[in-house]
Amino acid sequence: MRFTAGRAIMRAVLPCLLGLALALPAFAGEHKSAAPKHGILLVAFGTSVPEATPAIETLKRDAEAAFPGVPVRLAYSSHIIRDKIEKEGIRKNSPAQALADMAAEGFTDVSVQSLQTIPGREYTDVKATAELFAHMPKGIRHVSVGRPLLFLPEDIAAAAKAILPVLPKHARGEAVILMGHGTEHPANAAYSALQLELWKHDKSVFVCTVESKPAIEDIIPQLKTGHFRTAYLVPFMSVAGDHAHNDMAGPEKDSWASRLSAAGITPKPVFVGLGSRPTVARLWMDHLREADKALGL
Repeated sequence: MRFTAGRAIMRAVLPCLLGLALALPAFAGEHKSAAPKHGILLVAFGTSVPEATPAIETLKRDAEAAFPGVPVRLAYSSHIIRDKIEKEGIRKNSPAQALADMAAEGFTDVSVQSLQTIPGREYTDVKATAELFAHMPKGIRHVSVGRPLLFLPEDIAAAAKAILPVLPKHARGEAVILMGHGTEHPANAAYSALQLELWKHDKSVFVCTVESKPAIEDIIPQLKTGHFRTAYLVPFMSVAGDHAHNDMAGPEKDSWASRLSAAGITPKPVFVGLGSRPTVARLWMDHLREADKALGL
């Protein structure tokens, strides 16, 4: 059974909003006369792979360096990831809970930066949640949301320019396949737009997705036609997490590595997410700066 985006957002946010509403009387009066308090919230999809976590922490440190003295908080948007790691004793706030906590602490102006790659459902949910808090009386006065990596045409051009120099060095007969998540959301078209931009500079770089189109089976015939014998597999996600270790490079027959091997193409997985690539991470920080500027502080 599927829920609409609006229902899913409210189901996730409502408990936090109710809790915040109960807490508001305790600090609402303070906000009325309190000096502005500026904060930043980074929202990652999240990861349950321990070795992938440092990439997210690096992005948090990047934000702290870009905004000295401004508190930077972190939230995971995936409830599946949050539930999974909580069983291991690791707790991460949802975007709603993080904003509720910031409101309770007296933050009046908050920049929220999505660490998503495309403006799909995860991003629209984060944006909707942030806007709900921005319209609550006596709470956070101003909220600004930074756009994901691929949003405007100039973002796609900038992303291609940032990605190409940090890809594995590949010779003739070697391809690079970027693994995006993919979605049924119309924003999935951003992957195709990125593909066209990359092909302006390097026809041996391909963009595929795990859960949508283009899929790996769409690319394999092109690799064969192009006489590619080797393919580097590179995550096009903020972290090299579960998708990278299983869907991309796992031993199962339906993993990308296995499918390529079956097609006579040697796979070479690379376990480095976008958050660990400074040239790409810088683009998210640029979007955060724009969102923060919009607060008018």
